[in-house]
Amino acid sequence: MENFSDEKGEQQPLLETSAPQPQGGGLRTLPFIAGNLALTIMVTSGLAPNMILYLMREYQMDMASGSNVLYWWSASSNITPVIGAFMADSFVGRFQIITMGSVISLVGIFLFWLTTVIPQARPPPCLVSNNNTCSSATALQLFLLFTSFILVSIGSGGVKSSSLAFGVDQLKNEGVKMERYFGWYYAITLVSGLVAMTCLVYIQENMGWEIGFGVLLLLMLFAAVLIFLGSPFYVKPKPKGSLITGLIQVIVASYRKRSIVLSFANGGGIAYHQEGTMLRLPSETLRFLNKACIIQDPHQDLNSDGKAADPWSLCTVDQVEELKAILKVIPIWVTGVIMSINISQGSFDTLQATTVDRHIIGSSFEIPVGSLGIFAFVSIVIWLVSYERAIIPIASRIMGKPARFSTKTRMGCGIFVSFLSVVVAAIVETVRRSLANKEGYSEDPDGIIEMSVLWLVPHLLLVGIAEAINAVAQNEFFVSEFPQSMASIASNLLGLGFAAGSVAASFLMSAINDMTEGGESGSWISSNINKGHYDYYNWILAGLSMANMLLFFFCSRAYGPCREENDLNAVVEVEGES
Repeated sequence: MENFSDEKGEQQPLLETSAPQPQGGGLRTLPFIAGNLALTIMVTSGLAPNMILYLMREYQMDMASGSNVLYWWSASSNITPVIGAFMADSFVGRFQIITMGSVISLVGIFLFWLTTVIPQARPPPCLVSNNNTCSSATALQLFLLFTSFILVSIGSGGVKSSSLAFGVDQLKNEGVKMERYFGWYYAITLVSGLVAMTCLVYIQENMGWEIGFGVLLLLMLFAAVLIFLGSPFYVKPKPKGSLITGLIQVIVASYRKRSIVLSFANGGGIAYHQEGTMLRLPSETLRFLNKACIIQDPHQDLNSDGKAADPWSLCTVDQVEELKAILKVIPIWVTGVIMSINISQGSFDTLQATTVDRHIIGSSFEIPVGSLGIFAFVSIVIWLVSYERAIIPIASRIMGKPARFSTKTRMGCGIFVSFLSVVVAAIVETVRRSLANKEGYSEDPDGIIEMSVLWLVPHLLLVGIAEAINAVAQNEFFVSEFPQSMASIASNLLGLGFAAGSVAASFLMSAINDMTEGGESGSWISSNINKGHYDYYNWILAGLSMANMLLFFFCSRAYGPCREENDLNAVVEVEGES
């Protein structure tokens, strides 16, 4: 095979450039990819809202146990896309991850549906004649249930991890604006969630679990068929190397060289860097990691081509700075994790909604319990639309100059709104519980009190606004602070934060349940919401949120000015002069 030298002087095979380009990809592939993603999101979003009721009514779980199951399910569902993206980029390939994810999700939904059609797959109903005695689920029944959860998490994570990037692969040679593609991608995500929280939840509540889960099974089957139907038309890039391995190499190399003395001044040390990079010397932050890129003996550390002889003993300056970027943002990332605890309280919202009047004023239509999350969903959309079109122009007019809010400012505002949301939830629950006991429902958690569902709306709206403000700002912050080579990690840190928040929420609820269940009035996290004290629980969340605000303020000050703030100041100065 003949070779030629490229602009860098490297030998490339002539055959690769002279051969015709593959005719795959293009706009014709998007209906298959988008359809698969939309249906998968519909299925997972339609499964979650009523799941706490399914666990409590069909598996006789108490509120604390059912919520903990859902917390861990949420955590795994946020972690699996990160793992899926890593595997797709490093070993398997994006098309393979999406197809495997679709099939695994289909199997998981099928097992969920089996728990509704096979009576032996779940505990028998409680015996009302025998003092409402209930049987706990057997080990085999729980194994089937938890296997369903795990498979759905793995499968949906595989689809969500690579659908966006796989679509980009198809459009690289089409001249399509990526901004428009990303806009359509997020529009599909939002519309799919909207359909799930309205239509699919309504079917479950009014037609039963068997039909409701059966519809989800059919939708997931269509999703799997769609992605396979488009297979002849796709561009299927091969997986590349892993960035994670490079980060681990920095840790190992700096540990191996822990005894050497750092000195780059006056030529006292030589840093190993990539050809053509702008980074020739490491930064002064986290200096102990700089040892990983020091060349001690060029004859031993480097090969004849100038590359590292042992990448586990000598790393590039870029690798060192990439690891520093991650370590530096961790304290601010933790504040997002703590805020996620407030956002993950959906089980309580669902249980609370079962006790109030859900009829729309002047109508006989009753809002399904699982559809209340649509209010948080709507507030997210309203914020995203109004921020650039209304809030920024109004702020600029008030300030008399172009107004811009940095990512750290918006993250702090999101944490504050999250604090307000749990304060409102605590106040509303105090009113609701007092009214329920006054009307004689203290022993009847299924009783409907004279209280409109609209009382629950302000809390849900604040939750949505807090998530929209903080989540968007977090994504922008991570992407702007990380090197371009770490874009995939930056885009997945938010999901990892939600996962960690779900785990933290599980531990917090378990701890409060264990500490309070021995009291005279019983656990605050009682399955009987009228006997429990969810108002106290929300006040604890409010205290935690206040501490989180202080932590964020300290971490933000310690972090110092970020790249985005420096660019923002420059833009404001230019706009002000013009």
